Amino acid sequence: MKKVMERAFSAEIALRQKLITMQDSFFARLKDDRGDVPGWVLVVLMTTGLVTAIWTIAAPRLTAILKNSLDSMNGIR
Repeated sequence: MKKVMERAFSAEIALRQKLITMQDSFFARLKDDRGDVPGWVLVVLMTTGLVTAIWTIAAPRLTAILKNSLDSMNGIR
């Protein structure tokens, strides 16, 4: 029985040491990963600019199309 307890204890110690090593490795990799924040900011700003420019150009035409279609639907009744 004593040998079984010793093996279980040494297995637990080995498992804990392996988990500590994995945890340290994970946090070291996590700390090194900074990401590409300026790239994402640039993508968001450019997308916002493009949507605003297209909307500014297309808004009067889209409004006219919507108004014409609603007017033609009122004529059906």
